[in-house]
Amino acid sequence: MKKSVMALLLLLGSLGAWAAGPVLEVWKSPYCGCCGKWVEHMQKAGFVAKVHEVQDVSAQRKALGIPDSLGSCHTAKVGGYVLEGHVPAQDVQRLLREKPKAVGLAVPGMPPASPGMDLPMTGDRSYETLLVQSDGKTRRFALHE
Repeated sequence: MKKSVMALLLLLGSLGAWAAGPVLEVWKSPYCGCCGKWVEHMQKAGFVAKVHEVQDVSAQRKALGIPDSLGSCHTAKVGGYVLEGHVPAQDVQRLLREKPKAVGLAVPGMPPASPGMDLPMTGDRSYETLLVQSDGKTRRFALHE
């Protein structure tokens, strides 16, 4: 009986861990509202967010191997990859599925149509998600129009 109860508890515990999505560790300024909206976007897509509010996001970005030229307002890490800026959840899910050899993904700057920004605007709303390769070079991972 005790073995059955123990086995059931282990099974239930592992199901809870299985049901939770990938853990997303985020470094952001406590004063940036769009970063919080991006975290909400990621949580709605099933990611579990662990947020660190820091005064200097660029220090974390550099420590994780993302050059300033690709910088944005927040940096994150998930599944061994680095995310810089307002990377859409669908791109992160694809990254985790395909598992390319890379540092991670970046959406440089703060494109108005990207998740968390979602600013009302007219005209060109397109932006790119870049794959940051181990040698520091980038290539287009996704185009959002």
